[in-house]
Amino acid sequence: MASTTTRDSFHSRLGFILAAAGAAIGLGNIWGFPTQAANNGGGAFLVVYLIVTFLLALPALYAEIYIGNQAQTNPVSALTKACGERFKKIGHGAGIIGIIGAIMMLSFYTIVAGWMLAHALASIAQLLGLADIAQWLSTSSTLRNIVFTPIFIVLSAAIVHQGVHGGIERWSARLMPLLLVMLLGLIVYILQQDGAQAGLTLYLQPDFSQITEPTLIVSAMGQAFFSLAIGVGAMMAYGSYIPKDKNLGGLVISITLLDTFIAFIAGLLIIPALFVAQHGGQEVFADGKLIDKAQLIFNILPTLFSSMGTGGLLVSFAFFALLAIAALTSTISSTELPVAYLVEDKQMNRKRATWIISTIVFVASMLLIAFFDQLFGLVIQILTTILQPLMSLFYFIVVGWIWQRGNKLTNLATLKAQPKLKLLGFYLRFICPVLLLIVFVHVAFQQ
Repeated sequence: MASTTTRDSFHSRLGFILAAAGAAIGLGNIWGFPTQAANNGGGAFLVVYLIVTFLLALPALYAEIYIGNQAQTNPVSALTKACGERFKKIGHGAGIIGIIGAIMMLSFYTIVAGWMLAHALASIAQLLGLADIAQWLSTSSTLRNIVFTPIFIVLSAAIVHQGVHGGIERWSARLMPLLLVMLLGLIVYILQQDGAQAGLTLYLQPDFSQITEPTLIVSAMGQAFFSLAIGVGAMMAYGSYIPKDKNLGGLVISITLLDTFIAFIAGLLIIPALFVAQHGGQEVFADGKLIDKAQLIFNILPTLFSSMGTGGLLVSFAFFALLAIAALTSTISSTELPVAYLVEDKQMNRKRATWIISTIVFVASMLLIAFFDQLFGLVIQILTTILQPLMSLFYFIVVGWIWQRGNKLTNLATLKAQPKLKLLGFYLRFICPVLLLIVFVHVAFQQ
């Protein structure tokens, strides 16, 4: 039974766009996209990425936000309603799976975010001459994970428990501009370094002969899809916090453009930075491919920044602080999803719900830390290559085939009056599931 109290909401169009873009913009954009581009033809990858973003990822984002917006409730109740009496148990189950997925995401994401925070502080410690502390902060260890993972969980909880407008919207309006300013400042600095031009050339001059490479296409489709944080229900929850029927198409396009823009300019930072490191004598590529990504971010770039002297350490702090902020904007949205469910379906007050979910995430994260080698990579693989694409496929099926009453995209009277909705409904119903199945099959079974 849904709560009868007035629901919190976003108070402005810009607030929603910044919060939703913050949910999408994370380490996948700022780190994952540039390294994928560097490994898959540079500019050629960028071209294919842009094409599949608008062919597949944008419609998937629309479907998820649309369900939440029409239902005006949390994803569990939204999917239950959309599936009707006949399939309501399936809808409810899918909503619960989304919550489990959000907690899975938080369990590993908070660990990785803690690494970013530790490396940012390591740069400060080195500047202050605290070499031993800097060494501990920059060296992977179970103790460091135990210390920094809870810090990030608490940061996310402190924002979410303040509510949609007072917490998520307000902090997104602060963090997103800060992220953009830091990113642009770092780009300006890196592009002035020796070797940066070679990276810029690789990134911005497509080798069109590679565009038909199957590996490149599959990588671009997977990156475009996952970078928008689709498939766990966080965007559905955010969609429920804006007034019903409020120009969703324009909002979704704005989120996608901002998310894509951040990924694009992140490439202007990361790829030239890798070539600057290579120019300085570090091994970055082996057999035409980047060496281990973890080694790149935690060894190659910190070594590059350290070689630049005091200024380089400040750049190192800014770089890892940037990644930490990107991670925080993503963990906020994933925390909101299960919190909204407890508040609305279980009649729990927001503060209590937030800290219960955060405690569950803490326990899950500690389990991953305790059995790191066995669980960490497995959880990431299950979430990103199986759960997310299958959930998004389910959203397409719900919007196109199961949901009858109240669904403007399949309502004949509405479609006769609005031909554009008819075209969108057809695309979501027939084309998107096929495209998504291609992504799922290739990413899950061929990579």
